[in-house]
Formats: sequence, structure tokens, C-alpha cells
Amino acid sequence: MIGIGLAREFNYLPGEMRTIELNGIRYGVVGILDKVELEPAFDNAVFIAFRAAEQDFVDNDIQPNKVYIRCENGTETETAIALKTAVNLGGPQEVQTEIKAAALELAAQSDRQLQLIVVSMGLLAVIVGGLGIANVMSISVIQRSAEIGIRRALGHSRAIIGAQFMLESLVVGFLGGVMGVLLGIGAIFTGVKISGWVFVLASWLPPAGIVLAMLISVLAGVYPSTRAARLEPLETLRLG
Repeated sequence: MIGIGLAREFNYLPGEMRTIELNGIRYGVVGILDKVELEPAFDNAVFIAFRAAEQDFVDNDIQPNKVYIRCENGTETETAIALKTAVNLGGPQEVQTEIKAAALELAAQSDRQLQLIVVSMGLLAVIVGGLGIANVMSISVIQRSAEIGIRRALGHSRAIIGAQFMLESLVVGFLGGVMGVLLGIGAIFTGVKISGWVFVLASWLPPAGIVLAMLISVLAGVYPSTRAARLEPLETLRLG
């Protein structure tokens, strides 16, 4: 049996009758071990029967240096203590035990902290982006005050003026969302390829990102649009 990492590297498929060579000896591959979160090294490992290993590698003086034991939940500590006592037989403490479940819990805690940091950075980016759109649209209202005054003098209502700036904010958010999604997918794809991971992307994430960007842009455009709609023709012509 081989790990899933080796299977992907050499294009092994479940059910195929293929062989793998170890130290000049060929072994039949009877299965592929799925990813084991507790032991990443299993992904690129080859598993053979103990008797076969003892027979084929006896001249190399290779002895097993690690034993994996599965026990019921809640009995990990007692099992580890019993193993040390049984194997060492009261002699020097030559055998060490490690509870993988504790390591997995620590890794899960680290993942949760990392997710919290990523979410916090994302929220900060959303706030900064919204403030940036609001600032740009406010400056646009000031710079186009003469245009607003002329249109108001020609009979355009406040609603039309406000809707125009709101639409512009929406377009800015849409374009920014599309660019952000494309850049994000590209960055994730590059990082995944460099790390040797599998690229997985939920189908709802890209449209959700674009919709969120448009929603933020609409909220950010409320004040500039309202300000533009409330400008009086004479005041805008004077400012322009």
C-alpha cells in the first residue's frame, strides 16, 4: 500500500495492478492510503507486511523504530502510560510515546487562530475599500459641481442626480470586485502550486465576492450621492 502523495506523483489509480520497487525488490500495490491528518509523512510512504520487511531487509539491519496504535477516545493517556511500562519492562526509558490526538487539537487551534487573523484582515480590507470609494466619490462630487448645477438648471431632478452617482459607485464596486476575485484566485492558485497542495475553490465564492464588493460600494456611495442630490443650482455654479 502506498500513500496518496506517491499515488499522485506516479499516477497510480485505485484498482490498478501495478508494482513499486524498493531496494531492488518489486512489490505489488494493492491499495492507496487516503490522507491521514495525524501523520502527513504517510502521504509519501510505502507500507509492506512486517514479515516481508523482516525477510527482505534483514541483511540491512533495519529494525522498526515506530509503532502506531489506535485506541478508543478518552483512553489515549492511559494507553500511552501502559505502553511505556509494557515495552520498557521497568528498564531504562528507551521508548517514548506521543499522543497524536493532542497534536491534532493543537493544530486545529492554530488553524482557528489563523482563520481569525485572515477574517480580521479581510474585514479591515473591506472597511478601507469602502472608505476609499466614499472618498473618491465625494471628491468627484466637488469636482463636478458645475456639471451638477447645469443639469439641475436644465430640469434634472435630485433623484436623477443621486441615482447617477449611485450607479457610478456600483460600477466601481463591480469592476473592483471582478479584479479582486481574479487576483485572489491567481494568488491562491500560485500558492497552492508552490506548496504542492490541491487547488479547491467553492463555486459560490467568486460571485459572492463580487456581490459583496458591489454592496460595499453602494453603502459607500450613499453619502456622496445624497450630497450631490442636495446641491442647489446656483451654489454649484458658484463653486464650479
